[in-house]
Amino acid sequence: MKKNYRQIIRLLCVGILLAAVIIVLIHKGAIPRFWEQAETVVQPEAVDTIEIPGSEEEESKMQAFDEEAAAESEEEEADASQTVNEGADALDPETDEEAPAQKDTQSETQELTPEEQLKAYLAEDPRTPTEVKGVFITGAVAGTEHTMPELTQLVEDSSLNAMVIDIKNDAGEVTYKMGLPLSQEIGAEVRYVSDMPQLIRRLKEKGIYLIARIVAFKDPVLAEKKTEYAVKNADGSVFHDNNGLAWVNPYNEEVWDYLIDLSKQAAALGFDEIQYDYIRFSTAKGISEADFGAESEGKTRQDAVTGFLKKAYETLAPMGVYVSADVFGTIICNETDGQLIGQDYVEMAKYCDYICPMVYPSHYVNNAYGIAVPDAKPYDLIYASVADGEQKLRSARETDPEVHLAKQRPWLQAFTATWVDGHIPYRGQQLTDQIRGASDAGVSEWLLWNASNNYDNVKSGL
Repeated sequence: MKKNYRQIIRLLCVGILLAAVIIVLIHKGAIPRFWEQAETVVQPEAVDTIEIPGSEEEESKMQAFDEEAAAESEEEEADASQTVNEGADALDPETDEEAPAQKDTQSETQELTPEEQLKAYLAEDPRTPTEVKGVFITGAVAGTEHTMPELTQLVEDSSLNAMVIDIKNDAGEVTYKMGLPLSQEIGAEVRYVSDMPQLIRRLKEKGIYLIARIVAFKDPVLAEKKTEYAVKNADGSVFHDNNGLAWVNPYNEEVWDYLIDLSKQAAALGFDEIQYDYIRFSTAKGISEADFGAESEGKTRQDAVTGFLKKAYETLAPMGVYVSADVFGTIICNETDGQLIGQDYVEMAKYCDYICPMVYPSHYVNNAYGIAVPDAKPYDLIYASVADGEQKLRSARETDPEVHLAKQRPWLQAFTATWVDGHIPYRGQQLTDQIRGASDAGVSEWLLWNASNNYDNVKSGL
């Protein structure tokens, strides 16, 4: 009896062991699950929620994985549903109208070129223009405790409503601690204005329109510190103008990017407008033999200047700021001057909001516009030159009614040009004459230039 009992126990143990082996093989897939073969549709296995000990990061990864899996499952179900309903949708007129996929506005915008994006922006221009009457102020003066408040009071007490403040001057200096990597690297940042954000807030509280003046291609700091950006002599040395100053290469797009980066910083700070000065080639002796590198091949000087202004405008205008460009007044009436310095009046006007010709009477040669001594006839010279500029812009609009063109905003003379033969003192009356000349030519906006920022002699004309 005992022998039989032991035999039964052995058989049971062998059976249990065999069953365990079979279960393990089935679990590992070595033996097919024959009872599932008859199923017509294989149901997905349920995913149990398993608590896995570990860090929060691991839990987060698992959660992200689960969410992704769920999203994929929903997408597959949606695709299957769409496939089932395709036949019905084909017979439904309403569905047919809705069938084309809706355009993704964001993707479409991203696919537009910068030029197309600018055109779309200008078509619904949200910016609010101001009729500007402004004065030029250097960075050094902007940071003073006495002169700057006096100039601010002048603006408040007169017909003025704007200030053009140096952000990068013609010495290549950035007039406050901007914190831009390249300007810091080359040592361009100077603390003329100790707290530029505060200055801007104070002026904006008084309703003053602010224009950031950025000198473009006359930049001895960048040219000397980064000689790869400089205009070169034929022997590869850095070119210097008559005053011993180096200029950067207007063909070099890395120079363009530096200027645009400076501009973006000024725009973010609160300036209403970015204005480029010295947006031209040097006129110094020997410039015709200068080497502008491979970038200049197949391009004119006007191509370089207009190309930069175009890129700057496409970048800055959508940021909500206006863009202006200072140009020689003589390029309006003298095509040779324009080719020499790289400025094309009409082409540049296509890529800015305001084009600002420096029509100082003292800068014109005798008999210009038939005026014996232009400096002695401020009304006549300003009227003739501004009217000439308006005619050039009007002709361009007539040629292409859809073209975007800047408004003309001239620089007027607020200094006495003692070096000019036959000059006259410029005081309030001479300023009044210039303002009237511009107005009679159809332009009501203007800016005043005095390099030392002393407007006392002309303020009675404001």
